[in-house]
Amino acid sequence: MIVKLAGKLLDKQAPCALIDVNGVGYEINVSLMTFVDLPSLGSDVEMHTHLVVREDSHTLYGFLTVHERSLFKDLIKVNGVGPKMALGMLSGMTVDEFARAILNRDVSSLVKLPGVGKKTAERLVIEMKDAIDGVGLSGATENTITKSDIRLEAESGLLSLGYKAQDITKILNNLDYKNASSSEDIIKMALQSIAKL
Repeated sequence: MIVKLAGKLLDKQAPCALIDVNGVGYEINVSLMTFVDLPSLGSDVEMHTHLVVREDSHTLYGFLTVHERSLFKDLIKVNGVGPKMALGMLSGMTVDEFARAILNRDVSSLVKLPGVGKKTAERLVIEMKDAIDGVGLSGATENTITKSDIRLEAESGLLSLGYKAQDITKILNNLDYKNASSSEDIIKMALQSIAKL
């Protein structure tokens, strides 16, 4: 299984990127989110990849973050969601936006994604719930955790404490947590803020 490629970016034409790895060119299918963040041609680039093997093809899908690849891998496990549909979803939402939609059971946002109808959106909410963990998605490593990931973990923790999603969003939007190093810090700040109300 090819899980990572590092080389020179030779070409990029949505939805594909061509990477030269020691003289071997790899064509990689990417989401729009990854595509817009690709460096200029000739630059060094490292992509986390997932190889999908079919009888008539071997297709590489690539992502600039482990987090996005983790979501892709979780999506294609959902009944009725193939690699192309999963890539379309990742083109319509960031990883954080998708995780938030799942946590908030926001079917109306999910149905706006390419190829996603109401039944598929409802299935995603049910089946992806377990895939969304503390930092947003399963398989994420400490090195990929960002402030938005920490916030997602804090949101999840506050939801499990019984607070409503809309109240959590309002509270966190009013908090200055740029110095917080973990979700626990944000949760403590949020609880302190609630206690003052």
